[in-house]
Amino acid sequence: QKMIKYRSALKPSLLQQIWSRKQHTEESATFETIPFRLHKLENGPSTTVTVTKSEAVDYYRKMHTIRRMEISIGNLYKEKAIRGFCHLYSGQEACAVGIKSVLRSQDSVITSYRAHGWTYLMGIDVKGVISELTGRKDGCSRGKGGSMHMYGTRFYGGNGIVGAQAPLGAGIALAHKYLDDKGVCVTLYGDGAANQGQLFEVFNMAALWKVPCIFVCENNGYGMGTSADRAAVNTDYYTRGDCVPGLWVDGMDVLAVREATKFAIDHCMQGQGPILIEAATYRYSGHSMSDPGTSYRSRDEIQQVRQSRDPITSFKEKLIESNLMTLEEIKNLEAEVKPEIEEAVRVAKSDSGITASDLTANIYR
Repeated sequence: QKMIKYRSALKPSLLQQIWSRKQHTEESATFETIPFRLHKLENGPSTTVTVTKSEAVDYYRKMHTIRRMEISIGNLYKEKAIRGFCHLYSGQEACAVGIKSVLRSQDSVITSYRAHGWTYLMGIDVKGVISELTGRKDGCSRGKGGSMHMYGTRFYGGNGIVGAQAPLGAGIALAHKYLDDKGVCVTLYGDGAANQGQLFEVFNMAALWKVPCIFVCENNGYGMGTSADRAAVNTDYYTRGDCVPGLWVDGMDVLAVREATKFAIDHCMQGQGPILIEAATYRYSGHSMSDPGTSYRSRDEIQQVRQSRDPITSFKEKLIESNLMTLEEIKNLEAEVKPEIEEAVRVAKSDSGITASDLTANIYR
């Protein structure tokens, strides 16, 4: 009865508008991002970002898939179906999805040992990622690489040594320049690796040779169990490339990360050499599965970030408020992802393991 009174109080035209919004969504929407901070750059990316519905659906699906995949991986580790090192990417999904959304077929990526999400985005299906973790033959590295050593087309890992991927990334960028294929190499590392001496050496070489390298510091606030401000006198990592220009971006906003990466690619394509992006993000899990993640930060801190800055929840709210997607469409999308994850887990637990001959295959003697 209350509903009848409420509906009758609304003008027919307003009722029609509400019903229309429920039935039809927009094809594109425009948003404002948090301003970028610049270092040795006269101009930066635009803070006005337009996204189409198809792009938004793609970004949401990929971020949600990575989150659900990592949750499943965490559960498998607790069941002891996964052994050894295991570093989850939960909370940092907007960094990888935003960067990957504008990469071209000739571009390359190299990252740290927190590589599950990137492996999926670079063309390995969920089954290939999880099966690698459980040591199965259908894993992307035939079950021999595990969490830290996953590879794909133009994806060079997954590297187990802190910061060691940075010189490799500069070398890949040098190859792009030598081959003149117009590609760039995105070289990712964390704030925990930002104090490595090899990083400063490679900034110098990359700038000297003007290689098309996009260095990305995924600053999730903690290097293992040490907060950034306890490890570095300067935590503005985007300024630490010396002669390498840099910019800071909200790494919890997939659209802001996308625009920063577009800008960085253009910078490299103009022959201006390397550029450094600091993506301010957060990891919900511990450094690895053996780290509870609460001895050096409070549960309240983690919960506060989840409630106020979560990259997936925030993006979902934007999609609904802008009428790019309805809540029902989002629920349907999430429901489509669930069986893919479940099937990948089933295969990863039951498929054939690697044999003794598999272990020694492809080894130079």
